[in-house]
Amino acid sequence: MTLRVLLVDDHRLMREGLRKILEGTPGIQVVGEAEDGHSALVAAAASRPDVVVMDVGMKGMNGIEATQRLRKEQPTVRVVALSTHADKRYVRNMIRAGAAAYVLKESASDDLLRAVQAASRGEHYLSPRITGSLLESWSVPSGGESSSAFELLGAREREVLKLMAEGKTSKEIGARLDLAVKTIETHRRNIAQKVGLHSVAELTKYAVREGLTTLE
Repeated sequence: MTLRVLLVDDHRLMREGLRKILEGTPGIQVVGEAEDGHSALVAAAASRPDVVVMDVGMKGMNGIEATQRLRKEQPTVRVVALSTHADKRYVRNMIRAGAAAYVLKESASDDLLRAVQAASRGEHYLSPRITGSLLESWSVPSGGESSSAFELLGAREREVLKLMAEGKTSKEIGARLDLAVKTIETHRRNIAQKVGLHSVAELTKYAVREGLTTLE
């Protein structure tokens, strides 16, 4: 059977490189590409891939949010996370969102094919730089570790926090999300209360640390 793969990355040259890696293997077909989380969901609904290679740090809807939504819409789809970040919070949040594998971009030429094939078999895969034993321990909340933004905040609150961290005003965020400014201000207060941080600088650092945005 042909393994159908969707590529999601906000850099065209990166997608071209990934396509070359995968299409050089018999039995694998790249059925589509997307450049952000929103377009990934649309492309996945249209192409019905078996595996989605998902960039973690994209503008707009990032890979963590997109993976979470994709897995709800298409539970049988397997996701291979692709990132420049080896930080445990990025890995943990992607695994909790539903990713089956996590590959570092620096080693994609060596690891991507193995990760895609493992994911298609219902197995897990991590790039060697990431300790394999952490996969299972991070797939469930740890009592000894502070809760992540994906546990503390709702989906809309995460969107607001991401845009705040990217320098958007309440008016700009409201226009982007089609919400009233008063609603955005309420979300901002709730976010600050839930995470225990109140300055814009603190909230920005928190958003980056939690993988909501890379500010790239």
